[in-house]
Amino acid sequence: MAEHPGRLPLLSPDELQADQRALYESIAGGPRATGPFALVDDEGRLMGPFNALLHAPGIGAAVERLGVALRFEGTLDARTRELVICAVAAHWASDYEWRAHSRVARSVGVAPAELTALQERRVPDGLSAAEASALRLAGALLGDRAVGADVYDEVVAHHGHEGVVELGILVGYYQLLAGVLAAADVPAPADDEDAGW
Repeated sequence: MAEHPGRLPLLSPDELQADQRALYESIAGGPRATGPFALVDDEGRLMGPFNALLHAPGIGAAVERLGVALRFEGTLDARTRELVICAVAAHWASDYEWRAHSRVARSVGVAPAELTALQERRVPDGLSAAEASALRLAGALLGDRAVGADVYDEVVAHHGHEGVVELGILVGYYQLLAGVLAAADVPAPADDEDAGW
């Protein structure tokens, strides 16, 4: 567990209200539970953005559902999705987001050198044209907040119109989480193997 939980108190499972309990069960027992990073601490309390979502369970449930749809029900392949998520985490210097999703990225075949390039805010060498186009779209949204016709056309060629929409939402969603993590000053776990940038 992190040295401090951040600004929001960590909520114990036994103190949750009914709507918080339903959200807790959805997160702790959902598809994220089998991923490569821990969702709960030794006392069963949700960590990271998930604890924050419990403090606003009505909105938190909607945010959690969108996250599940993006990670487990979208059309993007896992490598492309995780490359984009890690690009967002690097752009916002979101330590928790980076540490969690760099682990997921490695589990779906993203190489350490590719992660280093993303940390340096570069498109890694050797990507497929589809992966590179997705990262160019993410870069345009993150840096310019505008997407030129050349980038748009390239993304449509590789991912279709559905992919453009999904990528735009993916970038926005992980910026949303980075904002929640920053506002609540949530650190990454202190014992994480990826400590430091």
